[in-house]
Amino acid sequence: MERRSFLKKAGVAGAAAAAVSAPALAADTPVIRWRLASSFPKSLDTIYGAAERMSKRISELTGGKFQIRVFPAGEIAPGNQVLDVVQNGTVECGHTAGYYYVGKNKAFAFDTSLPFGLTSRQQNAWLYYGGGLKAMRELYAQYNIINFPGGNTGCQMGGWFRNEVKSMADLKGLKMRIPGFGGEIMAKMGAIPQSLPAGDIYPALEKGTIDATEWVGPYDDEKLGFYKVAPFYYYPGFWEPGPNLSFYVNNKQWAKLPKEYQQAFEVAAAEANLTMLAQYDAQNPQALVRLLQKGVKLKKYPADIMKAAQTIAFNLYEEEAKKNPAFGKIYGPWKKFRALEHGWFNLAEQGMESFMYTNRSK
Repeated sequence: MERRSFLKKAGVAGAAAAAVSAPALAADTPVIRWRLASSFPKSLDTIYGAAERMSKRISELTGGKFQIRVFPAGEIAPGNQVLDVVQNGTVECGHTAGYYYVGKNKAFAFDTSLPFGLTSRQQNAWLYYGGGLKAMRELYAQYNIINFPGGNTGCQMGGWFRNEVKSMADLKGLKMRIPGFGGEIMAKMGAIPQSLPAGDIYPALEKGTIDATEWVGPYDDEKLGFYKVAPFYYYPGFWEPGPNLSFYVNNKQWAKLPKEYQQAFEVAAAEANLTMLAQYDAQNPQALVRLLQKGVKLKKYPADIMKAAQTIAFNLYEEEAKKNPAFGKIYGPWKKFRALEHGWFNLAEQGMESFMYTNRSK
């Protein structure tokens, strides 16, 4: 009797708790089904998984009424054409990297990363509290898109090479898969940049169509198998110190969403943004250990390449700012923000980290 009474009370309490935690949506809130085109293959569970995580959370926050189906690169559009299919309304939303679209306007690079620019934390600070999101949304609005930060990989690795790179001379004529400003910098140093989506990189590397490639870092790179045909693994990826990915939403479709659904989307995107970086930070060290055990040769870029690349990068930015109003409008404030962030991080973060990482006995 007492047990039945307890279970009855527990059931009532559980129902009450569920009612409190369930989304407070009106009975006439519509059922909405969207499609999301990703720039990434499904095999890359962290970077592709950010969109799936967001989709799942949106469904939970709306009691299953707002659902988004995620499609990997190539099913609806190639990985580097997600902006186009969101812009023209083929799909309602997408998950991609802004610097894939520098061919349209180089200012898109700010949304992802500029060589020698901002780290992942600094990039988030700029987007959320440094005027970055406002600046980027003004640019995306011209393409019928509203953007949301959608994940960060942290500082990336410097890529896989068939042969060792001992100086800038070894870059002459080297064909490397590297997009955006990173590709321009490599071109200035004698390399021949190529732009390829993730799924096309390994075959090109295996066949010798390219001599080197960069992607993200140990966790993804191991999955893609680059180490099997290009044993030299370089660091750091100076062109991507903290690359941000973005969720794109067609502006007209966004305007049609109930306010509650818009809020659910924003919350879920922010969660995906936070979670991706945490996943990579946890997974990359373990993956690097495995790669080294497989015979990968870890190498640091020679100093002459790093110094030349930094000089070339900022010369390119200054030139672009003079001829591209959209780029110049963002570049000035971004450069000031970067200087302040680097000053602070050099003082507090690097001061502590340099001691800890060189005194690892405890």
